[in-house]
Amino acid sequence: MKKISLIAILLSGILFLENCKKDTVSAISTSTSLMIANIKDSTWYTDTVTSTLTFNSAANTKTFTCEGTAFNKRITISLTKSTSINSSGFPLGTYTVDATPNLQLAFLTPQRNSQGNVVYTPNGVVASGSGTVVVSAIDSVKNQITGTFNFTTLVNNYDNNGNIISVTVAAVSGGGFNSMPYTFSVK
Repeated sequence: MKKISLIAILLSGILFLENCKKDTVSAISTSTSLMIANIKDSTWYTDTVTSTLTFNSAANTKTFTCEGTAFNKRITISLTKSTSINSSGFPLGTYTVDATPNLQLAFLTPQRNSQGNVVYTPNGVVASGSGTVVVSAIDSVKNQITGTFNFTTLVNNYDNNGNIISVTVAAVSGGGFNSMPYTFSVK
């Protein structure tokens, strides 16, 4: 009888412990936004995106430009590549900000200009080597492009004598554009 009671107590204890396990809840974040990034550690999704791919026949270049805006923040990308091929495709690859104007990245915020109008102005500059765009896929039939980006902007803050007293850093990380449609044109 003691053996049966002991076995019953053990089974009851096991069942009790099994029912006390915490459920694991996982969340999956999906976005229908065409452009996304983390700006200063906050997730940013665009509500307005425009993108173009322009072939310049005189300069033999293609320039991909993209602008996404949401929540009083704007990100712009301008990527120029030398090519003599007049098509709606763009070379896949990794592009890094350097001393040339071939890749220009910007994080902009609204400011009032001298006329009192609200305009988007760059929140610092992207130094050479501190920004990258990866073009990972392109569909030249549907005119859609996919890739990632990240960069850091720096703003020097000056005192009344023109001396730098601090530097404000804005990190734009984990950026991406997924099957983003673009308009192709020839200049």
